[in-house]
Amino acid sequence: MEKLQVLSLYANFRKDLNYIEKELECSVDSASPIIRQASLHLLRAGGKRIRPIFVLLASEFGQFSLERVAKVAVALELVHMASLVHDDVIDNSDMRRGRQTVKAKWNNRIAMYTGDYIFAQALVSIADIKNPAVHQLLAKTMLEICEGEIIQIEHQRVVNQTIRDYLRRIKRKTALLLSSSCELGALVTGAEPDVVNKLSRFGYYAGMSFQITDDILDLTSTDKELGKPAGSDLLNGHLTLPIFYLKDHPEFQPYMAQAFSGELTEQSRQEMLAYVRQSGAIEKAAAVSDLYLEKAKHEIRALPEGKAKESFIQIAEFIGKRNY
Repeated sequence: MEKLQVLSLYANFRKDLNYIEKELECSVDSASPIIRQASLHLLRAGGKRIRPIFVLLASEFGQFSLERVAKVAVALELVHMASLVHDDVIDNSDMRRGRQTVKAKWNNRIAMYTGDYIFAQALVSIADIKNPAVHQLLAKTMLEICEGEIIQIEHQRVVNQTIRDYLRRIKRKTALLLSSSCELGALVTGAEPDVVNKLSRFGYYAGMSFQITDDILDLTSTDKELGKPAGSDLLNGHLTLPIFYLKDHPEFQPYMAQAFSGELTEQSRQEMLAYVRQSGAIEKAAAVSDLYLEKAKHEIRALPEGKAKESFIQIAEFIGKRNY
């Protein structure tokens, strides 16, 4: 799917997304100037807003109410934002989306409390929704994300991992939040249970594909396109799917060891990236992403006909073919 088509799809929701964006800004308008500035710094760095889009699309299978749907969309995007702030502290990252991270612009303590504040605001956002299932699902999702962060720390720079470990990790890191975006969007508008379940599974499979594609792009994109050094995942000690296919190669192991120890020179980083790109590992990882994507499409095809269904299929195509 071409970038122009994606922009066209977003244009269909521009009014609703603008409303959600304003609600996001209001939600981080803290009495503390530092928290407000740090939160807005992250918010205005942009992003694909794919979680709000999933909420909006899923809500069209029920009785749409922008006010209720926006509360859910804001909550989920805030959870995502908070996890990014904490991620950057854990990884000691200075750049995200081409801008300084909160921890780089301020410090680790400000970043951690800003992340905690944003997490708390996610709960505030949906406090008025009188549906226990909505609150239970969001709380469970937040718990899983936190557990996933701990597991990621435990696995950092650990070579003796399996692909199953990786898949479980990205399930918590990305897929669950996208699954919850679909499920909550449908739940809050009273969609039929069978539809809710299909949307939840779609979000999970699409989320797995989305993260694998992200991990591929970390190795195939330029520094400028990423807004950070290509290969950052490995530099931060995280094994991604393409690396699992290479970690036992004698030629690749010195690069990995240097990346983990912080001794990888710029020349070696470029050599490492060239090795990965010509090794066939990218194609193997892309094939796994495609399998998840096909499962996602299978769930969507079983949904009632309509514009929302067509849009979900378009987004699925975008996830599989995106280069940014």
